[in-house]
Amino acid sequence: MPQTFRAVGYLPTGATGTPFDLAILLHDERRVRRRMLPLVHGDTVLVDFPEPVTLADRSMLKLEDGRLVEIIAGEEPLYDVRGRDPIHLMRLCWHLGNRHLKTQIEADRVLILRDHVIRDMLRGLGATVTDISEPFHPEDGAYAHSHGEPQHALINR
Repeated sequence: MPQTFRAVGYLPTGATGTPFDLAILLHDERRVRRRMLPLVHGDTVLVDFPEPVTLADRSMLKLEDGRLVEIIAGEEPLYDVRGRDPIHLMRLCWHLGNRHLKTQIEADRVLILRDHVIRDMLRGLGATVTDISEPFHPEDGAYAHSHGEPQHALINR
């Protein structure tokens, strides 16, 4: 019979320990404050943190009984966007930011969620846009951090 466990802590990527189960989550499911998370083997975990946390890929939740649950970033349908050169890619990023789109920025490409209107706009701007499926790690954005004391900042930034 499925059980519900309670998370009492968060361990960033690289923490040691052997997880007893996994939670495979999409990008928007990894941003939590209070949420039930499904585990691979059928149980659930209640996350009820005082502040929102973005659960990173390969990070872990610590449960009340001391066991660990590993967080895995699930694959999502995305566009791989590439420019002709670094300056062109920066201009493409500007257009995406101007539309407030969630964007994963890398050295030679950006990843965005699929949207045919945005795809057509990017192609019209000279970008190469390819359908892919992989984990998505968008930038948190200007409003996703604390403006106060360091102890109030998001974990794992």
